[in-house]
Amino acid sequence: MCVVRCQNQFPAVGEVLEPFSLPFIVEGWMRGSHHGPLMPTAVASANPSRFDGPPRVIALGYQLANGKLVGPRDMFDDPSFDETRHQANLIADYLRRHGPFEPHRLPLDEMEYTTMGSIMRRLEGRFEDI
Repeated sequence: MCVVRCQNQFPAVGEVLEPFSLPFIVEGWMRGSHHGPLMPTAVASANPSRFDGPPRVIALGYQLANGKLVGPRDMFDDPSFDETRHQANLIADYLRRHGPFEPHRLPLDEMEYTTMGSIMRRLEGRFEDI
């Protein structure tokens, strides 16, 4: 979670949201063991099912009025992020087609919630340099 204050002497709301117009590749797909494009989605679409991803990010906007928070407004429920979501799906397809290997999967020493490291150590003597 991140709380960002906007307007007045701070960046405008649009300036704060603009970095999410590019689906950066991040760690965190499928048990935190794979790379995937960060997809800005509306709250209603933040229910990943495809390989538990792609990684999603939501943004809720509030107004401060008379000392009270008014909202929220679903900031990514906006058609201006449709192209970003489309690009994220294309990137996800590309990465998934590499299969269970890097660059889609994280290096063995960075993987979480998996037995892959222990399996690779058990099989270590079977590998040959080619």
